[in-house]
Amino acid sequence: MKRATVIAAVVGLAASASGHAQNGQSIVESQCIACHAVAKPDKAGIDHLWERKGPDLHYAGSKFNQAWLESWLQNPARIRPAGELYTKHLKATDAEDAVDETTLQPHVKLSAADAKAAAEYLMSLKAPDGLVQAGAFKGGKVSPSMGAMFFNKLRGCGACHSTASGTGGASGAELHTAAERLQPDYIYAYVKDPQAFDPGIWMPTLNLSEPDLQRLTGYIVQLNGKGATP
Repeated sequence: MKRATVIAAVVGLAASASGHAQNGQSIVESQCIACHAVAKPDKAGIDHLWERKGPDLHYAGSKFNQAWLESWLQNPARIRPAGELYTKHLKATDAEDAVDETTLQPHVKLSAADAKAAAEYLMSLKAPDGLVQAGAFKGGKVSPSMGAMFFNKLRGCGACHSTASGTGGASGAELHTAAERLQPDYIYAYVKDPQAFDPGIWMPTLNLSEPDLQRLTGYIVQLNGKGATP
């Protein structure tokens, strides 16, 4: 009798998990695919980058941290200050180009239950074999001052990315929440070869040495939201 009860419980849990995943897929398909690709585009390149309204999600499970994703879907905050394609959201001012807030649309908010289901489904979408290699980032600590100098002065990353709110560039994703948002191995892989993820993307392939890849990834994953590292 006990054995039958245990088997029934396991089957019930499996069915519940399966139903949750299916529900998550339906939520993503109804709420997300108008702006995001959840399947790899047939023709990736400049035209796709120009037309898309949000980042591709077909490898979301190899990119995001699930806890962050679930929380963000309930209370989304802009990750790219100037939108997905920054040239579409700039206006000229007397001083310099500025983000035209009137051209940017708010992201849809999900309930806690829907966010959980959608996050679980998105985490099931993995990158192709070899694109994001587990263990590529070795986890080494980086001196905050040396990391900042490497990021801003030696590699020029601050021209497009910010490491603290209100600083840095606006054309790329902010990185002051990267540690909680992104998986370290994804950061390593994208920095190493952004074109492998987004063919035609304006982020350059820096051809970094292995020690420099580890250093830059380590600096980014240590950011705590204030432009400093713990």
